[in-house]
Amino acid sequence: MVRVAEEAEPAHISGPAGPRTRTRTRTWAVVLAACAGQFLVVLDVSVMNVALPSLRADLGLSAAGLQWVLNAYSIAFAGFMLLGGRAADLFGRKRMFLTGLAVFTLASVVGGLAQEGWQLITARAVQGLGAAVLAPATLTLLTSAVPDGPARTRAVGTWTAVGAGGGAAGGLVGGALTDLLSWRWVLLINVPVGVLLLAGAAVWLAESRTDVARRRVDLPGAILVTAGLAAVAYGIVQTEERGWGAAATLLPLAGGVVLLSVFVAVESRARVPLMPLGLFRVRSVSAANAAMFINGSTSFTVWFFMTMYAQNVLGYGPLEAGLALVPSSLSIVFGSKLAPRLIPVTGARALAVTGALVAVAGFGWQSMMTADGPYFSVILGPGLLIMTGLGVAGTTLAALATAGAEPGDAGLVSGLINTSRTMGGALGLAVLTTVAASRTAGGTSPQALTDGYALAFRTAGTVLLAGTLLTVLWLPRGSSEA
Repeated sequence: MVRVAEEAEPAHISGPAGPRTRTRTRTWAVVLAACAGQFLVVLDVSVMNVALPSLRADLGLSAAGLQWVLNAYSIAFAGFMLLGGRAADLFGRKRMFLTGLAVFTLASVVGGLAQEGWQLITARAVQGLGAAVLAPATLTLLTSAVPDGPARTRAVGTWTAVGAGGGAAGGLVGGALTDLLSWRWVLLINVPVGVLLLAGAAVWLAESRTDVARRRVDLPGAILVTAGLAAVAYGIVQTEERGWGAAATLLPLAGGVVLLSVFVAVESRARVPLMPLGLFRVRSVSAANAAMFINGSTSFTVWFFMTMYAQNVLGYGPLEAGLALVPSSLSIVFGSKLAPRLIPVTGARALAVTGALVAVAGFGWQSMMTADGPYFSVILGPGLLIMTGLGVAGTTLAALATAGAEPGDAGLVSGLINTSRTMGGALGLAVLTTVAASRTAGGTSPQALTDGYALAFRTAGTVLLAGTLLTVLWLPRGSSEA
């Protein structure tokens, strides 16, 4: 493998301006670039939510059109993630990072300047494509630059914390920009950040990739897995509009499952497969991805339901709702940064379970929400528990998954862990919005909405508890380090 440049620096020179100092500086520059890229792509999953009413008034989009502003991004993001991760391994992590970031930034320009609804939806889909290339490259660059061990675990913790903070900051950033400027700046704000990050990454990042002899694309596998994941994601988001029993939902879901099944069959016979199926024989990789899928199915819904609860029930404005969730945002960052310090003490397996159980307790507390409860008991307290627990568990699972893979598969494993979380989030949101709607039964009163949201949180806690049991049974007992 071609290693990052800092690995070639002589370790014996330790002067203040020597190679060792430059190595540390470059390593942290890689961590900074990776975290900034991850923040951008996760932020754009949720940042549009509070801007939808203003966007509808400006572009005249229907309710279905507004839903596609959100879904176009998530479908492209989830569908192309594995391909993006493998491309980073084969064609260079730096190259794919810069390519994904450039596509993401240009699509943000087009979306921010859109004059018609179809232009915005198309731009959001291209944004998702750029994010699918960028997101796996961020984690792969980080794990390639930082040696295995406690230092890498701390770096992964930082990456997880920043990514989680991006999801948490979506409501605040979107609300502030929409209130103070316009909905267009929810997208245009990505442009100066993207340009600065492109310039810095071009200078500071060093290229790395797998052995040149393996640089061939498994085109059939790439087409099958991308089409399969996109079809499943499309079917999932259709449930929000059509329901689970509609043909528009069942056909893409079934088609996606068939395509993914064919993909597995093709990969088992391919000479240079897109996804070596042997990866799933590594229990830490397979178990961590299953647990991340379940964690994602619950964590993505927290911001959605809490934002809806704050605005539709408690009467908060967009900016006020975003500010109300700031402590929860900070707690998931705290949990993500705390995990690397605790892993050597408790072991990764025990810490992942403990973090999930803390989040389960928070979901139980949140499910007791009322239509007129005080901020501390209906938002602040349960939010702190949920997000601290999910931050601890998410960092530990990401570290476990990436530690169990060969260096040449780093991009693929990074894409896989991101795909697990994103697909879990899409499925969880679709299921839990259906659960909430079943309780409200069309009612729009504060009490009816509260009852629906409370049932969604109760269901999420139950799912996460089941996932915790899976983690206990599946993760190997030897997973004491990441």
